[in-house]
Formats: sequence, structure tokens, C-alpha cells
Amino acid sequence: MTSYLLETEDYAARELEVKKILQKEHFEEATTSIYDLEENSLENALEDLDTYNFLSSKKIVIIRNIETISSEEEKTHLDHLYKYIDNPYEDNLLIIECKKLNNTTKLSKELKKRCRVIEIELSPKNYIKELLKGYKVSQDAINLIDEYSLGDLTKIEKECEKLRDYKTEEKEITKEDVEKLVVKKLGDPKDLTFAFSRALALRDKKEALEKYRELLDYNIEPFSIIGLLGSQLRIIYQVKLLAKKNLKDSEIAKQLEEKSDYRIKKTRELIALYTEEDLLHLMQQLSDMDYRLKTTDNDSKNEIENFILNS
Repeated sequence: MTSYLLETEDYAARELEVKKILQKEHFEEATTSIYDLEENSLENALEDLDTYNFLSSKKIVIIRNIETISSEEEKTHLDHLYKYIDNPYEDNLLIIECKKLNNTTKLSKELKKRCRVIEIELSPKNYIKELLKGYKVSQDAINLIDEYSLGDLTKIEKECEKLRDYKTEEKEITKEDVEKLVVKKLGDPKDLTFAFSRALALRDKKEALEKYRELLDYNIEPFSIIGLLGSQLRIIYQVKLLAKKNLKDSEIAKQLEEKSDYRIKKTRELIALYTEEDLLHLMQQLSDMDYRLKTTDNDSKNEIENFILNS
């Protein structure tokens, strides 16, 4: 029996792939045991694999987050796992789930040598088509579901289920159905602020105004928006200076006390769009605007829109 290694960071995509594997291997009715190595020991999973199943002739064992193994005690069980994969029980189906593995590690090399590897990169639009199979769906409707869900596969799954139930008789889903039923998901304010900064740097005033108005949909006060934008400009400036020293993203993240290097990676996309003088000038403009709003009766929304139009 083939053992599978699934690499993905998306829960919904992973669940869809597991379902396909169970159908392919004819294990749909088998009992399933799940061992998340952030909570369980690999030893427990191995004991299950080595134990005869009394309730059913077939058994599914899923091991999650195997990339989190770090202790020497847990590493000693990996040889046992490799030996099992080399000589599996025919009535057992082993599925190992993980995020993207570092191909240079021994763990990655050993597992990929022994397992059937499936790297899951499921596009939201293809996932929508898969979930709505059997229904006539316009491309406009697919595009709108994707737009309203912001690429969140879990939300897409829930919204498609809602649409299927609503149109179970007609078997046809239109853009109007999506507008009626699907709730638009608001994005992360930090991501919106990033997009706002990018639009400003590209002098795309229309896009910048649109992103600003999206931020207002969060009921964020204009003063807070000024603060978010100021924070974004400061980190762009800091990353720009540190990047000159040829520091890695992880090193910059450490210096700036960021919990991960994700924000640094995203910020690198912007540093070429600004000069240091541009950033200092924009930060000064924000500071001046903040002072005016605190000392006058000027309309805050108009002030920010003027800032966008004159930047």
C-alpha cells in the first residue's frame, strides 16, 4: 500500500485531497485515526500502524505536522517510521500531512524517497469549479465568489455549500445569486494598508482612494488609518536602510522585533518604489496632518483624501 505525503498550508485544500485519496484507494469506509504531532507523539501513531485493527479490515492513519519534530527523543522514532513505509500493511493507509518541507533536510529526503508526494497548490477559482461541479455556473459568478472570499478556501467551501443548497433544483448559479447570498469578506487591515502604500508609491490615486475607502469599511477611525499608514511607511524606510547592509529577511525581522519575516518579505516589494527622501517627506506630511486634525476642526476624511491626491 502506497503511503502519501501531502504538502500544503491550506486546510480546505488538504481535506479535498485526502477525500480524493480515500476514493482512489477505496478506503472511504475505513476507520480513521489522526495524530497531530503538535499535540501527540509520533510513537502513538507508530503503535497504531503496528497494531491489528479489530473493528475493520481497513484503517487510515493520518500524521499531521511532521515537520515540527525537533526533540531527539521524537527523532529516534523516525527510523521506525521509515521502516514501516518501506514495508507497510496492505490494510493500512498512511497519509502524512505537513507544510512545505525544506528539501535539504534529512526528514524531507527520506519521506520524499519513500512516499507518493502531493504538493497542493489549489487555485481558488479551480476549487470553486470543483465544489460546484454538476451546476451551471457563469464565469462572472466564479470570479465574484473568489473576490468576495479573498482566496480563503475555507470560506469558499462554506459559500459554495450555501449556493448549492439555494439552487438545488435549478442547478444554475448566476452572478446575481452570489451578490444575494455570499457575504463579502473584509481583508486584513495590514494587507490593505500595504496595498494602500503600494498605490501611493505608484502614484495610482484612484487605487489609493479605493483602498482608503475599503479601510473605512472596517469602521477604523481616520486617526487610526493615519497611524497604520505611518507605521507602514516607517517599516518601509527601516527595511530599505537595513537591506543596504545585505541582511537576510530573518535578520531584519530580528532587528525590528517582528515575530516572523513575512512582513519583511512583503515590505521588500515596496522599497524600490520609494526613495529615502520620498519616505521622509510622506512621514512628515502625515505628522503635519495629524497635528492639524488635533488642533483644528478640519474634516479628517477630506484631509486624508487630499493627502492621497497630492502625494
